[in-house]
Amino acid sequence: MRALVQRVRDAQVKVESAVVGHTGPGLLILVCAMPGDDEEIAAALAAKISKLRIFRDEAGKMNLSLTQTGGGALVVSQFTLAADTSRGNRPGFSGAAKPDVAETLYLHFADTLKGLGIATETGRFGAEMQVQLTNDGPVTLWLDTDTP
Repeated sequence: MRALVQRVRDAQVKVESAVVGHTGPGLLILVCAMPGDDEEIAAALAAKISKLRIFRDEAGKMNLSLTQTGGGALVVSQFTLAADTSRGNRPGFSGAAKPDVAETLYLHFADTLKGLGIATETGRFGAEMQVQLTNDGPVTLWLDTDTP
């Protein structure tokens, strides 16, 4: 799986002008399932992200995790993270998992975060979405898992 993680002050996702998910201080997580990914990989990535020490402590150092701060997460499926731009000017997306598998893994990822005690909301899989955020820092991290 691939994830783009942004520390945010707030974030929301809309579908047809209606807010379908939001968070206050915490993380906006864009996720993309790749061929060969499974629920174990999705859960491991969610656990890792929940423990990333990217929030400020009392001294202002990035030393706290999402679970320690009590922040929330907004998880948005984003197959375009699998873009292949090595040939020509039109990206290819064959590196993304098939939609039925991707949706299952996306939801499992979000459910794992919820199971870790993190207030988690999502976008709507497969929908045309508008995402708004206030990046805090800015702090933005790219994570890839090792897929079989």
